[in-house]
Amino acid sequence: MSTQTTATGRRAPAGVKSQQRVKDILQAGRDVFAEKGYDAATSAEIAQRAGISEATVFSYFSGKRELCARVIADWYDEIINAFETGLPRDGSVRQQFAFIVRTHLRLMLMNGTGLCALVLSEGRTKQHDLSDTLTELQRRYTAPLMDVLARGQALGHVRGDVPLRLLRSLVFGPMEHVLWDATLAKRRLSQTQIETTANELVEVLWTALQPPNVQLAALAQFRQEVEEASRRFDEASKPAD
Repeated sequence: MSTQTTATGRRAPAGVKSQQRVKDILQAGRDVFAEKGYDAATSAEIAQRAGISEATVFSYFSGKRELCARVIADWYDEIINAFETGLPRDGSVRQQFAFIVRTHLRLMLMNGTGLCALVLSEGRTKQHDLSDTLTELQRRYTAPLMDVLARGQALGHVRGDVPLRLLRSLVFGPMEHVLWDATLAKRRLSQTQIETTANELVEVLWTALQPPNVQLAALAQFRQEVEEASRRFDEASKPAD
């Protein structure tokens, strides 16, 4: 029985045993890259943690760059899959937006900050081995947010005077700061802390995304409600005849 190969000459995981071996290598790679970053990680340590020889790693992956790219791609796939399967299709634009923000932060932080550090720092360095790979991956995982924002603009629920690419930065910028804070502090946030932070971000960001006329209308409505409540209070406070 012949052995299948990939376009790069590596063995393709055709059998169940080979598929499991690739999963083991990817899990070991995820652990090592998360702990040590790209430069300090070695294929020898990844092989040791997977319980195989370094030569076996190279029979499935051409090198550390390809292995790390696959580790990160699988991680992005998990996030993208969570967006696609969990997004409330019949929900409002705000509900969909809130889901994306909460899911993004939860999946980025729930397993620690090691992979966040890899993506936020080393992967974005110009001329870095992974920069081109990550650029394409980031386009894929920002696409669900772009779709929601575009729908919001079409419905008039999201401001249309700002290009979508800038709205994307407006949303991901603050979320990235949260990830950086956790990464630099090397602290693992609890589920409650993640949810609290996500809810606060949703409120702040959604306000920033609102069309100016919607904000003014909401302010006028609030003022009218206050004046009405004040009038009713004055009437109730008048002494009876």
